[in-house]
Amino acid sequence: MKIVKDLAQLDWVLAGLTPNHGQFRRLEDIRTMPGLEVLPVRGHVPGSVQGSLRAAGLLPDWNIGLNGRACEWVEHRQWLYQATLPDAWLATGQRVTLRCEGLDYSGWVLLNGVEVGAFQGSFVPHTFDLTPNLQPGENRLQILFDLPPRWLGMYNRTSQIREWKPRFYYTWDWQPRFVQTGIWDAVTLEISDGYEFAGLVCTTDVDIASGTGSLRIEGRASKPTQADDCQIEVTLYATDDVTHPIVQTMLSAADFSRNPLTWEGLPVRLWWPNGAGSHGDRPLYALRCRMVDAAGQIHDEQVRTVGFKSIVWLPCRDTPAGADPWLCTINGQPVFLQGVNWTPIRPNFADVTVEDIRLRLEEYRDMGCNLLRVWGGGVLEREIFYDLCDQLGLLVWQEFPLSSSAYENWPPEDPAVIAELAGIAASYITRRQHHVSLLLWCGGNELQGSLDGAHMGMGRPVTLAHPLIRRLQEVVGAQDPTRRFLPASPSGPRAFATAAEYGQGMHWDVHGPWNRRGDLAAWIDYWQHDDALFRSEVGMPGASPAALIRRHKGSYPETPGTEANAIWRLASWWIEWPVFLAEMGREPTDLDEYVTWSQARQAEALAIAARACKDRFPACGGMIIWMGHDAFPCAANTAILDFDGQPKPAALALREVFRS
Repeated sequence: MKIVKDLAQLDWVLAGLTPNHGQFRRLEDIRTMPGLEVLPVRGHVPGSVQGSLRAAGLLPDWNIGLNGRACEWVEHRQWLYQATLPDAWLATGQRVTLRCEGLDYSGWVLLNGVEVGAFQGSFVPHTFDLTPNLQPGENRLQILFDLPPRWLGMYNRTSQIREWKPRFYYTWDWQPRFVQTGIWDAVTLEISDGYEFAGLVCTTDVDIASGTGSLRIEGRASKPTQADDCQIEVTLYATDDVTHPIVQTMLSAADFSRNPLTWEGLPVRLWWPNGAGSHGDRPLYALRCRMVDAAGQIHDEQVRTVGFKSIVWLPCRDTPAGADPWLCTINGQPVFLQGVNWTPIRPNFADVTVEDIRLRLEEYRDMGCNLLRVWGGGVLEREIFYDLCDQLGLLVWQEFPLSSSAYENWPPEDPAVIAELAGIAASYITRRQHHVSLLLWCGGNELQGSLDGAHMGMGRPVTLAHPLIRRLQEVVGAQDPTRRFLPASPSGPRAFATAAEYGQGMHWDVHGPWNRRGDLAAWIDYWQHDDALFRSEVGMPGASPAALIRRHKGSYPETPGTEANAIWRLASWWIEWPVFLAEMGREPTDLDEYVTWSQARQAEALAIAARACKDRFPACGGMIIWMGHDAFPCAANTAILDFDGQPKPAALALREVFRS
């Protein structure tokens, strides 16, 4: 049977090298290798280089003051992870494959000092056949990371992006520079006798009239040459009742590989998002595929957790002619989609724990959210994120890794880049499409304008006429045909809604506003006349708690909250100190007064916007708050959960609206 070993249980060490040191000198055991620039420390796997160095006392806490600048030297070194593969794991004559779910970003894998392969790209898994280079006894595994790309940050040109590494941590309006290197997801060793599944894909659907489910599964079952044939056992059972299969069948490996298997009329319970349907019922099912030989031995087993729901998109009430449908009906019931934009919890997301993820997801669940938009400037989240969304009833709007760039926001057009991004999209779908929480796929964030930037200010979102976006649609259509594909967020005639164009049918899915312009009466008037069919980003800045600001300011003063203060300047887009002066006619007496004012202002503005959108349902299909949580302890930001994952007053105000 295929055996999978989690390499996180090994004792990893990590060392730093002058660039090209590994090419100049054969990579030996780093515990005795001469010429290292950073001597070996414990390497946390999964984990970032920065996290391991900080744990070893070699880096300061980058969340304090301007300490992040004292960590940037890490980007200018190569980093070598090393572990020893136990001899007991390596069965003679079997194929041994190293599978790395997430490596950030490029480098090489070596076994016993011999290169077995190179890797590049943070968004796709990388596999390496170790079998030809295994030796008797223990084997030394090394992963060498090269220097990261120099600049992928917010101020850029989207059409020229060529390195597929997360962009947000090169600086964004809510994140100073902190460029992670490391092993950000699972690393496993697969020991196989040659019998194994590949390309396993399952799709579920619901027939509303009968209340029954359907399931389609396809994949390939391979075996060693000249080996005996085997049977494929496919079983569906409820995760809370593993002893009573709902349906089970046996078929030959050839038939399984040749034709998809489809089951209709399954007696299943329907999955509902948080706050909707039968008291938020979210039953989950396990689909198990086994390769079994004539003696009853199981050679490979794959399990997918699935659920059953129906999604139909209908036109909103009073929809303009030709507009996209933005009324989401789930299991036949129209549902107002409400939630937050999800960004990585930390720039060093390799070090994020399951508890970190659960804390924030449960906070959003308790707020009454039913939708999370996984933003295109971040990363495909780990499998546990989607597992928890399945369990908590949080629908996922998943974007591919494309985002705006301030100067020019047009997606790449050259064929080589299109082919590479199509491969990334296919990998996203293969790994995550079985999750019942997945609502739709989207090309990326704020892709708009034109290649020369001439129409950027016009707010014209990209369409399917763009060759890259059209190719992404083809990939989704081929691999996950029951789910919606959006060219980008926003989409439609306009990226942003302006009061001057209300009533003209121009506002389908729009972004903004992210700030309250003018007095409260003007803000209320804007929302009372809103005609957008959907709002996938709405924001308002609010200060972090005073205690959090004080904890992270380091040696810098906590006030004033202006451009003159280095701590506030780290997120200078969201400074509103002058607004306080204009409204109150004086300086704040202290930080506490300013924070109280700022947080109340954020809460009031977002509650007004959310209530206005929800009151228009079904003329408005939903809204998503920008943004959910802070990845860095900004003094002020549009996040509604602070750096610790605790709700600001805005989150509590939105809870009142969302749960009503």
